[in-house]
Amino acid sequence: MARPPSIDEAQLLDLLLSVFREKGFDGTVIGDLTAASGLQRASLYHRYPAGKEEIADAVLSKVGERFLWILEPMRTDSDVARGMAETARRLSDFYGAGALSCVLDTMSLAGAPAKVRDHARSLARTWIDAMAEAAQRAGRSPEGAQRAAREAFLRIEGALVLARVLGDTDAFAEAVTHLPSLLMPEQD
Repeated sequence: MARPPSIDEAQLLDLLLSVFREKGFDGTVIGDLTAASGLQRASLYHRYPAGKEEIADAVLSKVGERFLWILEPMRTDSDVARGMAETARRLSDFYGAGALSCVLDTMSLAGAPAKVRDHARSLARTWIDAMAEAAQRAGRSPEGAQRAAREAFLRIEGALVLARVLGDTDAFAEAVTHLPSLLMPEQD
């Protein structure tokens, strides 16, 4: 009879995510992943035979699932502003109020394989599209909604970079707090 895994998949991916957030794809080595997970190298390769690239892909898939949950209120709440505010709260939680790096950023740095960069790009597009859809539901034109979504994405991602470089999370807190006002149509 096979031994049960010593750590479940969701817990494992959370631990591995933290390494990729901190070091990016290229800076991460299998030893970092074994140290973070507590698993032996053989156990990691048993779960992910293709190694680091497969692990990174699994981590990004988990991030994609979380993004769908984070973005869900923005997409479905009948009160669009309330949905945007809840999505902003969830984004803040996911990024540790700005203290955690964006894995989409760190996984798309030079040295990451095309498949990993493409996966990160797809997740960013999903996030921008969800914000644009919400902005349109709130009354913006399709072009205005797309501009507002890109601006919101840039502010949030830029604030995460600022937090990482300067250790100042205030810009991130401001960006997520203002997410609904960035996406809602401008009032006359």
